[in-house]
Order: sequence, then C-alpha cells, then structure tokens
Amino acid sequence: MSAEIQKITLNLPANAEYVDIVRLNLYGIASKMGFTYEEIEDMKVAVSEACNNSVLYAYGQEGGMVEVVFDVTNDSLSITVRDEGESFESGANLDNRPTLHDKDLDEVQIGGLGFYLMEALMDDVSVTNETGKGTKVVLTKRLAKSEEPI
Repeated sequence: MSAEIQKITLNLPANAEYVDIVRLNLYGIASKMGFTYEEIEDMKVAVSEACNNSVLYAYGQEGGMVEVVFDVTNDSLSITVRDEGESFESGANLDNRPTLHDKDLDEVQIGGLGFYLMEALMDDVSVTNETGKGTKVVLTKRLAKSEEPI
C-alpha cells in the first residue's frame, strides 16, 4: 500500500525573525504525527540550521524568500528548505566533503557545523546546490512505531 503524501508549504522572507514560524509549524505537524518531544526538539534544531543558512548566506543584504515544504507520510516527515540565493559553500561538492574529524575546530567553515548537526539529528539529510538556482536542503525523520498494529 503506497503512503499518501500531504504537503504543507510556507513561503517566508529570508529573515531570522520568521524562523520561529517554521519551528511552530514543525511542532504542530510532528506532534500530530506522533513524534516524541525529544524527536521534535531535534527536528526543530535541524530545521533552524537549514533556515539560518538561507537567511545568513543566500541573499546577503538584498533579501529574498525561503520556501519550506513539509512532506507528511504515514511513517516519515521530510522538510525541504529552498532558497534561490548564493550557495553558502559556493560550488563545493558536498558529497565529497571531508568529515569534521579530519579538521581542527578552527578550520571548520562558518555554517559548516550546522550540516554536521543536521546529519546527527535527522535520519536523512540531502543538500543540493545549483549555481544561479540556490540551495535545497531536505531533512527526513522516520517515525518509530512503538505499538503493534491492530
């Protein structure tokens, strides 16, 4: 049986004061799905990091928009954060980036720690940068089923 996906989309100015709106929506959606308080707090930190990268790095002083899409299925929540600004790691290949363990803390690029944090807190993290098209971050958390099916 294929899971039906429900989409909730937010389009917000790339401004730090709007990140709370994303966190509040995440809390409402994830709690209805049955995620635990700890899982929701982890997701809130991860989505805040993704949004902050768009706010801090994508548009500079000119401002722009950030699109946040919540994809809800029976067993997972995926949050996509997309902007159309400059990449924070302009052109870097994120799939082949060295791990944090290969660097001294003072060598880690500002903003780079956020991605290690997102990877630690979520089940799946995917980052796509396209020159001239912005950055897309997809964060996925699977729902752990604790009760037996009826």
